[in-house]
Amino acid sequence: MSEERLILVGRVAGAFGVKGEVRITAYTEDPLSLLDYGPLLREDGSPGLTLGAGRAAKNDFIGRVEGVSTREDAEALRGLKLYVHREALPPPEEDEFYLSDLLGLAVVSPQGEPMGRIKSVQDFGAGDLLEIQPPAGATWYLAFTMETVPEVDIPGGKVVAIRPVEIEDEPGT
Repeated sequence: MSEERLILVGRVAGAFGVKGEVRITAYTEDPLSLLDYGPLLREDGSPGLTLGAGRAAKNDFIGRVEGVSTREDAEALRGLKLYVHREALPPPEEDEFYLSDLLGLAVVSPQGEPMGRIKSVQDFGAGDLLEIQPPAGATWYLAFTMETVPEVDIPGGKVVAIRPVEIEDEPGT
């Protein structure tokens, strides 16, 4: 898998206060780690913004951004998604991985039968879901739990999945 892809690490939530600070919802374990990546990028890889001093507030980074000095400037950044190159992230610990590393992996049954590939990882509020693109037909979702995905083999390029009976019994699947 290509290490050149961009990983979403945060989104500008808007202005904070009246002196040009921004609030960034961080998708990192520590919001202050956003300072470690240098200039953050836009989705197309172009420069997005460079953070200055800041502080953590729950899952948010609150602080200064180069070139932003007013509340209006900060508010204009609202909704900007911020990315870094995958190789800028620290390597995962043993038996850990980044969710983005799952994209494109083959999905096989416990018996080794192909079930498709992971198209995306979504979270609609109740936990991570794998969107599976089967060899033919519409995509389907699988809860990303130890029960339904007992094995993740990043080096081997696959995950082992157990498709719940409720899904298998639905017409058209």
